[in-house]
Amino acid sequence: MNAEAIQKKVEEQVLDSYEAMYRLAYTYVKNEDDALDIVQESVYKAIKYAGRIRQEQHIRTWLWRIVMNTAVDFIRKNHREIAEEQMEDVGKEDVYQDFDTIEALEILDEREKTVVVLRFFEDQKLDDIARILNENTSTVKTVLYRSLKKLKIRLTEGEMLYEG
Repeated sequence: MNAEAIQKKVEEQVLDSYEAMYRLAYTYVKNEDDALDIVQESVYKAIKYAGRIRQEQHIRTWLWRIVMNTAVDFIRKNHREIAEEQMEDVGKEDVYQDFDTIEALEILDEREKTVVVLRFFEDQKLDDIARILNENTSTVKTVLYRSLKKLKIRLTEGEMLYEG
């Protein structure tokens, strides 16, 4: 595939994945403006470096990796805690329906959170997540199951508080 065709495919994937990219960025920074900045920076990088892609089937994985790395770089650069009060206006029904789950994600480290978000919020397959994270599939499964156990404990604690 020539560079122009790859560039077009990258642009198409960006358009198809824009909302999902935003959701992924938001899980890292919990701030609408910061998440939008991360997506904008990620899109810029993807278009700028589209010529580096050799196979079309790797575009989506490559794009997710750019968003994750850009979000982590943003957090490191800003060295600040994102307050939970800043969780506003992100598809209000979605946020309020899953508020306990989203809040529970905070107990996970970056890697665990990424695996859970990609698997359940973005409906990615374990093999795809493994490619995105540059890990083998069994490692991703282990991280996922460990993360789900942590989340179950956190969410169950919340239910016990309401029942008690």
